[in-house]
Amino acid sequence: MVEEAVETGASRSSKSAVLTPSQAESKWTPETVLSSLAYRPQVGSASPIPFFHLIERLKTSKREGWRRFKIMHGESIADHMYRMSILTMLAPPALSSRLNIPHCTKMALIHDMAEALVGDITPVDGVSKSEKSRREEETMDYLCGDLLGNVAGGEQGAAIKAVWREYEDSQTLEAKFVHDVDKMELLLQMVEYERSQGGDVDLGEFTYVATRIELPEMKQWAEEIIAERRAYWKSVGKVPYDEAQGIGIQQIEQMNEYYGKEDSI
Repeated sequence: MVEEAVETGASRSSKSAVLTPSQAESKWTPETVLSSLAYRPQVGSASPIPFFHLIERLKTSKREGWRRFKIMHGESIADHMYRMSILTMLAPPALSSRLNIPHCTKMALIHDMAEALVGDITPVDGVSKSEKSRREEETMDYLCGDLLGNVAGGEQGAAIKAVWREYEDSQTLEAKFVHDVDKMELLLQMVEYERSQGGDVDLGEFTYVATRIELPEMKQWAEEIIAERRAYWKSVGKVPYDEAQGIGIQQIEQMNEYYGKEDSI
């Protein structure tokens, strides 16, 4: 979950990206997860059907950052990417005039594709930024090469990998926009979970991601959400935790590692 704040070191299954003690001695590869699957997709097929089956995992794999707050049946990775894709279509006019919107929508639907095998790694899982990137790169090579390399001459798989790489490099305006959309979708979900829990769950530490939004037009959207959140908490007679209260030094270090040195505060 690229834009999440913190997560406890809760144990995960052997199908997760985070290694259990018994797995810790060997380096993670896509095979770490593939070897545990009941159905193993056929590699080298001229048909995209094996790929279609594999990415079903995006529909069933949950975003992990909410679990610490006992939101155990929350959104899936695919849920997150779907709403992101809709957000890209509704980019503020001052921004959309400078963007290739269909490309941004495609990027939103691809950016977390590696999590089908890697899983939703959060800042406190003990996986460094460089290691997370390595796992995702190897997974995209598997998805776009092993599963799609013989489909239509491999061009479609290569195109998917190129869009993913553009997002990861975050140099183009489209990539920066989609990174901001990623954060925006998290902020929306944060407020919605707080409301659905009737004000009994305070997810305010996730407001941290609003400070990482880069584009001015997207900052305005984030400010609207934060204002909406504060109005909600006032309506239930409570004072929420928010970014103004600060977060612990350890959490800051974990998030700075997660977001990369360029985002350090």
